[in-house]
Amino acid sequence: MKKTALALAGLLGATTVATAEELETTHLFGFTLGTDVNAIGEREAESETTGRFGKRGGSYTALAQAFGVKFIPFQDFSIEPGVGLAYHNIVGVSGLDDRRRGAFDTVWLEIRYRLLNREHAPFGLTLGADPHWGRVDDVSGEPVDRLGADLLVILDKELLSERMFGAVNLVYQPEGSRSRDTRTWERHSTLGISSALNVQLQPLLLVGAEARYLRAYDGLGLTSLSGHALFVGPTFYWRFSKCCWTAAAWSTQVAGRSVHDAGSLDLANFERHQAKLRFGYNF
Repeated sequence: MKKTALALAGLLGATTVATAEELETTHLFGFTLGTDVNAIGEREAESETTGRFGKRGGSYTALAQAFGVKFIPFQDFSIEPGVGLAYHNIVGVSGLDDRRRGAFDTVWLEIRYRLLNREHAPFGLTLGADPHWGRVDDVSGEPVDRLGADLLVILDKELLSERMFGAVNLVYQPEGSRSRDTRTWERHSTLGISSALNVQLQPLLLVGAEARYLRAYDGLGLTSLSGHALFVGPTFYWRFSKCCWTAAAWSTQVAGRSVHDAGSLDLANFERHQAKLRFGYNF
């Protein structure tokens, strides 16, 4: 009996160790990203659906669907090309034309380089750059030609061994777009900080919470503030097999203000609710 108990304890311990090795923090935190980079030679197919819901008055839904394949050519570096689709359903929203339309939208490239590995340093640190070209305006759904990039500083840390993980992101998103109807250019940018905390309830299943503060600017600089918003919400991550995982997040705007709107929230530059759903397959 004693030998059986020792064998069972050893098996459980081995399972815990394997679980810790299988966890990757990249998509553990919802909208907030983690610093981990896959192993050299590994490939990962990813599907990401982003939903944005609710403006001042009327009905507003904007969906973006992205598909990409990630490659790891050398240690601590990943590159992921991808394409995206967009769908807008807008009815009776002030300042926006009614629109119900889906279209091919984006070609993008995700680049990550990890400077510090959290397993060997006090925290993980990864830099990211995601340039993109698109055909649809994010907010209005209007046909445009747009160029932009997401520039990221990503930090994370394992706060309790195999149990609790935290992350902080800094992001700057400059973008310029030209209307295909009027041929006029508009330039804008977003500066944001986010933080997230996840707890592992059972092997490879984590739940947590996330807060994001975003500031929108007219122009590519950070001198002409257009509005700001604070989002909070829950996150979920489940690695349901050795090669497959899913992650989800829901954020609600709880505070904010637009320079051009007297309402209590910034529903001109942002939405009332934002959601994200991801699936990944490692091969």
